[in-house]
Parts: sequence; C-alpha cells; structure tokens
Amino acid sequence: MTTTEKIANAKKRIDELERLIKYWNDSDHDEEKIVNFKRKIENKVA
Repeated sequence: MTTTEKIANAKKRIDELERLIKYWNDSDHDEEKIVNFKRKIENKVA
C-alpha cells in the first residue's frame, strides 16, 4: 500500500468519525442511542 493510499484511507476514516460525532451531538435526535459492539474475548495462558 502506497503512502497516498494510506492517506486516502485515513481521510475516509476521519470523515466517518466526524459524521458520527456530528450525529451523536445533534440535538434533533431525541431517540435513544444504543450501539452494540461485538467484543472478542480471548483466553490466554501465560
């Protein structure tokens, strides 16, 4: 992956995060906001 591609991907992620921040801060959305994140738990033995 070239540097240009890495920068383009980073910009896409930043734009997505900015849209999420705007949505969560938008006072027009009065409905309950719940996000379910899947969590992967691994048991590791030392």
